Parts: sequence; C-alpha cells; structure tokens
Amino acid sequence: MPEGPELHLASHFVNEACGALVFGGRVEKSAVSRNPEVPFESSAYRISALARGKELRLWLRPLPGAGPCREPLALVFRFGMTGSFQLAPGDALPRHAHLRFYTAGPGPRLALCFVDVRRFGHWELGGEWQPGRGPCVLRQYEQFREHVLRNLADKTFDRPICEALLDQRFFNGIGNYLRAEILFRLRIPPFEKARTVLQALQQRRLSPTLTLSQKIRAKLQNPDLLELCHLVPKEVVQLGGKGYGPERGQEDFAAFRAWLRCYGVPGMSTLQDRLGRTMWFQGDPGPLVPKGARSRKRRSRKTQPGPVDRTEDPPPPPPPKTASRKPRAKKDPSKAAAQRSPRGGREEGRQTASGGRTPAAFWGGEESIRGPKGRERALPVFPPGLPSPEAEG
Repeated sequence: MPEGPELHLASHFVNEACGALVFGGRVEKSAVSRNPEVPFESSAYRISALARGKELRLWLRPLPGAGPCREPLALVFRFGMTGSFQLAPGDALPRHAHLRFYTAGPGPRLALCFVDVRRFGHWELGGEWQPGRGPCVLRQYEQFREHVLRNLADKTFDRPICEALLDQRFFNGIGNYLRAEILFRLRIPPFEKARTVLQALQQRRLSPTLTLSQKIRAKLQNPDLLELCHLVPKEVVQLGGKGYGPERGQEDFAAFRAWLRCYGVPGMSTLQDRLGRTMWFQGDPGPLVPKGARSRKRRSRKTQPGPVDRTEDPPPPPPPKTASRKPRAKKDPSKAAAQRSPRGGREEGRQTASGGRTPAAFWGGEESIRGPKGRERALPVFPPGLPSPEAEG
C-alpha cells in the first residue's frame, strides 16, 4: 500500500519524466472509474507534481499562446492501495490506466497514466490538500514534531502507539510498514500507550553548548521516535525504485526488500490491531494488546508472499472443524410398519388427496406423495410465496 515515500517517489518520477515534455488535447478518464471527469483541454501544457504526506498534487499549466485560453488546473491524488503513475506509449496503454494525459507532437505520442488496479485511489479537482491532515513527516519535520507534542492530550494518544502512528492528523505519511520499522529500531512494544511513549520527548533537549554539526550527529546517532518518523521514510526515498526505477517488475523492489528489518521478515511476530491492520514486531507486544489477539511468528519467505505483493496479512484461518460422524442406527422394521400410513390415507399434517394442507404443514415440514409402484416418499413443504432451494439454485 503506497505510503509517504511512495507518493514522494511518484512526484519525483513525474517531474523528471515529464519535465521536458509538452502535453496537449483533452484529459481522458476510463469508463469504469468513478472518479470525476477532468474538464481540461489545451493545445500545449506542462505537468508538474508535489507530494505531501499521503497525497500528491498534479499541476496542469498551459503554455503562453496555447488555446483555448485556460487557467492552470490542479488535481490532488490519494493512491489508495495500488495507485501509481506510469509513462507509456500512447498506443500501448497499461492496464487499469484510469486517467491519461497525452503528449503533443512532434515525436511519438506518450501518455502519463494514473494506474490503479484495485480502484481505491481517488483524485479531486481544485488542488486543495485534504482538511485535517497534519504536516508532512518528510517535508515539514519541524512543524510535524511541534504539532504532535502540542496535542498529546488528544484521545488518539490513549491508544497503542502502533495505532496512533496511522492517524494521518498527526503522522501524515506513516503507514503499516513504516510503523513496524520505526518501532522495531527503538525496541518499543507496539501496544504500549502512545502518550507514555511520547511524553518523554517533551523534555528532550540537546545541550545548548553543542555546535550545529554536533547536534546533527547526536540526532543521527540516537534518534527518537519522531525523528525516525522523518528519517526512515527518507531512507526509502533515497533507495529509489518501488516501480519508478530503471529496473522492471519485482527487480525494482529488490533494494527495498533488502532494506526491511522487521516488516515481512521471517521470525518476526504479528498481531492484528483494533483497526484490522497486521502489526509486525519482535519481543513483548505491550500491555494494550486487543483481547483475544494471538501472536504468530512468520515463516520463511519461501512459503510467504513478499511484503510488496500484499496489502495486509490477515492471520491464517483456523483449521476447519470436522465433526466425527456417528453410524446411523438401524430402523426396527416393526416400528416402521406401525408408523406407516394406511393405504390411500394421509398422516396428520400431510397433504390430503384434494391437494390442501393441514395446519401442521409449515416451513421445514414434509408432505407425502405417491411415487411409482404405489410407494410413498416425503418432500419438503415450503410456505406459499417463498422459492424452494431448487428454484433459487
């Protein structure tokens, strides 16, 4: 699932791949997408991008003299679970390309595509960041840190630290794999109370006698949780790849897989938090573990899909319950004969010869009909107006 680093890699890709390109014509939307149409058309315009947390803003800016005369238009994208940008030949679009921006000639026609396999991604016109999201952990670290420490009285921080880290009002850009890596490096139990973890940072001050370079070195050598919320995503951006590098397919994720220390790593434990997300960790989970949650250790990658090939890892389903069958008791022929209806008659609660039902006929009851050679067999009775299983199937 794309997190802050993936959105920043996407913005870098758009700016580098499209910086020298001129786009033209209408913006096309796929027929199956439920996102809004983009009412923009220009004979010549350029595209640029900027990421903030888990959002990306795309600017469409007409060139001087381009027609029809239009104002620049901004779109804000949230990538959902599978969103990404790709630049492809105009006559060979990738599958699931739900928004397409075509280049103008001369030269081969290209298309910048927003690709979203599962279609949970979204774009909005106007270019406004989503209200309520906090400062970006990558681009606005100082504001982010101050915003968190100033609001520790918020009820969000009554929850486990692993759940608080997913609250985009305070940790804009942090997602599932990032929280696992951050807490693992500090050996913080994921289900420790968030306020307990963060309150100590309010008193953390470096000595004023240290020089700037000494302060930077001290933070890099012994970073706290909020500093790692900035530094760990930054490491992922510096790795590159993740679908935006020169390699193709899974090879572009090789550096990221090698970088992971906790998330998806064999031998780590997992628990589902109250949000339904899988938390990867090592050691003591902490005091706020959800009731009934069971910790499981993950097996080798040979039998597990890689972390980039899945969105979340639900706990394995319990083994199916198999009830032991008891042998059927043999019927006593004398009792069966005593219960049999007299020839031509009907038992109480069964259908009469005229076709009517006695009051005993009800849902789940039986009616008796005469089959071949005068033998009787029972059929289930269904109330009038309700379809039988055969009709429904």
